[in-house]
Amino acid sequence: MAEQAERLEVKAVAKFVRIGPRKARQVLDLIRERDVEEARRILKFMPKHAAELVGKTLDSAVANAENNNNLRAENLQVARCFADEGPTLKRFRPQARGRAARINKRTSHITIVLSEKEELPTRERPRRTRKKG
Repeated sequence: MAEQAERLEVKAVAKFVRIGPRKARQVLDLIRERDVEEARRILKFMPKHAAELVGKTLDSAVANAENNNNLRAENLQVARCFADEGPTLKRFRPQARGRAARINKRTSHITIVLSEKEELPTRERPRRTRKKG
């Protein structure tokens, strides 16, 4: 039985971020399992507010890897990333006829886990044979 070498994982967590977790997950889904440079390019040109917040968390995770674990940014990829729901701020807005409507201002905990790139074996494509007909 072949033993798999454990890959070192580094993470960064941004807590109590003022954006809904559903909006953050839309951005996180696009960078999952990509290398760091590609993830940064995707976030740089994405027109969503969550992209800026996720980008800061990604930069923090890369800094943790470089400073605490002596890893190089070129050799890292996003292993896992997720957004958990944080506490909800409950606010009220006046409505007609003396009523009040509740407004939920949601927060998120954004987590990004980086690991060293896996060297995947390249598969050769099968050769096509011409049909004689």
